[in-house]
Amino acid sequence: MLNRLLAQYRRYLTNYESTLAYALLGLIGGIASGLIVLAFEVSIQEIALLWGVDGSGEGFESLPRWALFALPVAGAVVLGVVFSFLRPEDRETGIVHVLSRMHSHYGVLPVRNAIVQFIAGAFALATGQSGGREGPGVHLGGAINSQLGQRLGLPNNSLRVLIACGTAGGIAAAFNTPLAGVIFAMEVIVAEYTVAGFLPVILAAVSAAAISRQFGGGAAEFSMPPVTLNSLWEIPYVVLLGACCGAAIALFIRISRLSAGFSHWPVLLRFTLAGLLTGSLAIMVPQILGIGYDTLGLVLAGRLSLALLLAIAASKLIATAFSAGMGMPIGLIGPSLLIGACMGGALGTVGQELFPQLASQPALYIMLGMGAAMGAVLSAPLAAILAIIELTQTISIAMPAMLAIVTANLTNTGIFRQRSAHQTVLRHLKRQVPDDPLNQLLHRTNVTSSMEISVTRMDSTLAHTALDTFLNATPGWCLLTRDGEDLYLVNGNALADWLHSQGEPDSEQPIDLTHADIRRWSVVSVPEQATLRQTMDALKRETAEAALVYSRGTGGQRVLQGIVTRESIERFSLARL
Repeated sequence: MLNRLLAQYRRYLTNYESTLAYALLGLIGGIASGLIVLAFEVSIQEIALLWGVDGSGEGFESLPRWALFALPVAGAVVLGVVFSFLRPEDRETGIVHVLSRMHSHYGVLPVRNAIVQFIAGAFALATGQSGGREGPGVHLGGAINSQLGQRLGLPNNSLRVLIACGTAGGIAAAFNTPLAGVIFAMEVIVAEYTVAGFLPVILAAVSAAAISRQFGGGAAEFSMPPVTLNSLWEIPYVVLLGACCGAAIALFIRISRLSAGFSHWPVLLRFTLAGLLTGSLAIMVPQILGIGYDTLGLVLAGRLSLALLLAIAASKLIATAFSAGMGMPIGLIGPSLLIGACMGGALGTVGQELFPQLASQPALYIMLGMGAAMGAVLSAPLAAILAIIELTQTISIAMPAMLAIVTANLTNTGIFRQRSAHQTVLRHLKRQVPDDPLNQLLHRTNVTSSMEISVTRMDSTLAHTALDTFLNATPGWCLLTRDGEDLYLVNGNALADWLHSQGEPDSEQPIDLTHADIRRWSVVSVPEQATLRQTMDALKRETAEAALVYSRGTGGQRVLQGIVTRESIERFSLARL
């Protein structure tokens, strides 16, 4: 009974427009991602307590001066030793790993990388490495959902939706920002907006945020007084803030890209150098250690001096960019918020000093800086706007936030010609992640959508007793086999015409169909879970002209379901674009 229900559910999921089936998928995916992110946060706190770091794993400033240096260095060395025993492909983590696997492996995220992300990411942040937990949260949320889909044998086009649900759930659980999680998933991970895609992702974000809030997870919601622009004369200053944040993020991405150039060095050496740099900076500016949400709270409360704000912004930028470029399993969103907040606080303080009657409170510029830096590092302006509104619970900053975030993105991409942080890494790794409409269509469409089912497997030698049966019920396609092995595909009508042309046989010997002088289609096999993109890649890889779609029978044997040709995929694509 359960197997029949699951089989029926799989069939529903092959249709991207099956909203109810995908809604259930979103609900389950959100709960799973919320729980895994919550477990990740608890792991950071529990590991940090082992060396006396309290405050939810953020209280590094209370450590002795020598420990501010020793802890990140020792943690980096331990991580380097462990990573030395891992294969290079098992070391890949974070948003870059998720984007790469979504396109090159059709949403199949390995469990090994997820385990590495969970353990190594929690250990890295608990030992004070300068980074964020949102990138790991995106990876973990997407990975647990991908594994769920793989274990249930769901079609690969639904794995994309599951990963988007896990991504939205990871952001929502880590930040307590469900709406920003939805937009982040659609803007950065899936890179397309469809009504059918939105519904399950929204449910995932809501359920993950509910799990996080129920058990006390996620970042603290910053309590801020209502703030707004005092005067339209501040608009040039808001543009200046956006430009400064965009320039800072351009430098951040540049440092990350340069340090990624040392990826051929031994991982132990790379991690040790990252730990040494972080530890050295932490002696002077201990606020850069870890995620930095405690410091972000102090910035928003206006309790840090101008000089300290600038020192934190510069040190956090250098330490995080260098560590990320060296391959540390950390995220970038949290650090970008702190960098932007410090820059906004510094400019807000200067504005208050120079133009006290015109300038708004520094809190406004702090929030604008947070959004500008986050939007620039991700190239996700809409997600950044919504994240700031949800984090601060302040809707009145929407207009200046949009201006600052757009300016920061234009400065980063237009003036300094830098891509987003994850796109920069993908380009460094020479990995293509196409997001054009055709590729999006092929990725979200199951192979059965353009499959022809009128196909029969036939032995390459046809017995005379079966000749009349074949001629009276000729299939559309015939797959010729020999000793159980697939040879090639022929058109059924063409084969029937050839048999008619041979006339009445002179003997009872079987007819060798391989002698038929008709067109032959070379073939490759794909599972029924495959997407059209996966099918096209298989056809290209094997230089084949048709794909045989197989399912697994109850006994584990392969069952031919139908065939897909290059021409049928082209007709399907043209009819929908």
